[in-house]
Amino acid sequence: MSERKPSWLRAKLPTSPSYKSVRGIVEEHELHTVCQSARCPNMGECWSRRTATLMILGNTCTRACTFCAIQTGRPTELDLGEPARVAMAVKRMGLKHAVITSVSRDDLKDGGAGVWAATIRAIRYKNPETAIEVLIPDFRGNLDQLDIVLDAEPDILNHNFETVPRLQRPVRKTANWEITSKVLEHAKSRGFTTKTGIMLGIGEEQDEIEETMRHFADIKIDIVTIGQYLQPTKEHRKMTRWVQPEEFEHWKQFGLDLGIGVVESGALVRSSYHADEQSDRFVRKGEPKTEDAAVATATA
Repeated sequence: MSERKPSWLRAKLPTSPSYKSVRGIVEEHELHTVCQSARCPNMGECWSRRTATLMILGNTCTRACTFCAIQTGRPTELDLGEPARVAMAVKRMGLKHAVITSVSRDDLKDGGAGVWAATIRAIRYKNPETAIEVLIPDFRGNLDQLDIVLDAEPDILNHNFETVPRLQRPVRKTANWEITSKVLEHAKSRGFTTKTGIMLGIGEEQDEIEETMRHFADIKIDIVTIGQYLQPTKEHRKMTRWVQPEEFEHWKQFGLDLGIGVVESGALVRSSYHADEQSDRFVRKGEPKTEDAAVATATA
């Protein structure tokens, strides 16, 4: 396989004033972003659109997934002032759609659920018109911890399968298909809009992708994202192929035909890439937006 990136995967260098403004806000409030920590190829474009992926609970993950560039180890911080700073950053950016993510914190008794809930409530207090999308860890399948997050009433609950069933163990290590399904099904049972995503080019077969998409439809996922896996470093799992644009379009139509509400499928698609556009049909637990609602995105 050629190591050279195809033309549809080449990102522009960040040069705009908006990029510099977002960077300044992130640094001023001493926040982490998954854009930087996960080496996202869309950072220049997203920050130029005044969107940033804000990551709570520190910058060190307790897990070591083979696809992910975020540093792993034993976290040394638990910043209880972080929720207020995140809320202020959302306000400073003027966001109408905020997406928040975090590292996994298996070292904490509640898995970080309390900080998650505090962050959602702080954003809601400072930004009452902002829709909040949360991209959460699995809390090891602990539904009591998940309910702490859901009780804070985010608008969209996002948790990624990342890949097909056969590759869960080698790609995700301690996470698995059954727990991810449990998390998403529980959120759906409580009336939340649910979202998930997978990567292609990480070793999956065509029939496995089809099986995975059918499962998403079976558990009534509302929004699905499909993107190209890019190997962050030589130490991470190897990429197996460049996925052609035509194949991404095929899976988008396949998902829509299954009845999935929104399928965003393309080489540069990530969980929070253009999340405002992906979720345009869903705010406040699935209630439709008014047509003139202004939307911007903060992702975390």
